[in-house]
Amino acid sequence: MSATLTPHVRTAIPGPRSSELLKRQADRESNARSYPRRLPIAVARAQGSLIEDLDGNVFLDCLSGAGVLSLGHSHPDLVAVAERQLKTFVHGLDLPTGPKDDFTEQQFSMLPATMRETTRIQFCGPTGANAVDAAIKLCKTYTGRGDIVSFQGGFHGSTHAAMALTGLVEQKSPIANGLPGVHFFPYSACHDCPLGLRPDSCSTNCATYLEKSLKDPNGGIVKPAAVILELLQGEGGVVPARLEFVRRLRAVTAELDIPLIVDEVQSGCGRTGTWFAFEQYGIEPDVVVASKALSGMGLPAAVILYHQRLDTWAPGAHSGTFRGNQLAFATGAEAIRVIRRDGILENVRERGAQLMNRFTALQERCAWVSDVRGLGLMLGIELTDPATGERASGLAKQVQSAALEEGLILELGGRDDCVVRLLPPLTLSEAEADFAADVLDRVFARLTA
Repeated sequence: MSATLTPHVRTAIPGPRSSELLKRQADRESNARSYPRRLPIAVARAQGSLIEDLDGNVFLDCLSGAGVLSLGHSHPDLVAVAERQLKTFVHGLDLPTGPKDDFTEQQFSMLPATMRETTRIQFCGPTGANAVDAAIKLCKTYTGRGDIVSFQGGFHGSTHAAMALTGLVEQKSPIANGLPGVHFFPYSACHDCPLGLRPDSCSTNCATYLEKSLKDPNGGIVKPAAVILELLQGEGGVVPARLEFVRRLRAVTAELDIPLIVDEVQSGCGRTGTWFAFEQYGIEPDVVVASKALSGMGLPAAVILYHQRLDTWAPGAHSGTFRGNQLAFATGAEAIRVIRRDGILENVRERGAQLMNRFTALQERCAWVSDVRGLGLMLGIELTDPATGERASGLAKQVQSAALEEGLILELGGRDDCVVRLLPPLTLSEAEADFAADVLDRVFARLTA
């Protein structure tokens, strides 16, 4: 695929060849498949920020494997490293290897300096949900306690335990006997406050409610083993936590010796403009969960990074056959070098500001856009019916479909899927960002006229 190729759509979506594979998929795959239902294309190849389907249609990919492809599709430097590693050694369980040591060194180098000497790393099974499970097990082992505090709107995965920590009721309601002892608290989602308050007349009451509940001898909650949250809720609708909320949460958990787990599966590895989102809040979590973009190119890897005082579990307490993915280690270490070399974090901040400016202008023109928010290149546009105040999930689906027909791949999220989400590669160019914003301008103008 030529680097100069631009997005263009030549056929109806789906095209004839894509339609054939989509039908074969529907005939043979599980009913749980999801993305092809709203993004009906069959992929032929991809490079950088572009995806080409079997019918020759080319799309700007602002989904990037749900945030996995931090350096875009098939970055040449990462491909070269993967090819070399493939010929050398691929699967290592948790045996030490050169690529694994290099990966660990690079990951530690991206932590705040005050955390590097006191941090341990655990290599988990190859998914973020497995790493969430590991974080919960670690904190329960350290504290000897069993309850967990999580937050409304959060998403932590689809395994049995991670799903129990997730706010999405639809996903877990069919599954009986979920993980017990999980308590959900209001998140600082000021656009749609769970306490019905307004920022101009609220003293961050969500933090106050949590503080009082954890300290109240009649509050009904025994001291938990951990508190887990996303600092920037992804599937929950791209909702950044407010600074005061996070700092008060960190203060009360530290005071009560409750480990704080920050789930950076989607927001980590540079997505928000810093390596981890927690850096922008001036806190140090006890446990950091990372996965998705660790390899830079979609090779599975997941880790937890945690304070050494928590390292009380026994050998084999958390394991996984595929926790030694040497390809992911090799490309993940190289990805960090590329990110440093090419000023990728600066690009994330610049492109994020560029898109936020465009989306803010869109909000001023379009009454259906009730909020725009995000950090770096993790962005969301929330849609609300201006006449009723109801979430405009139907319009969001129309926007996703219409954008696809103009060569732009988007995601949806939030309550009732009323938030149009963008998770482009961190290498997104200025011209590509303008293309995405131009498409959305046209689509909103047409659909809301």
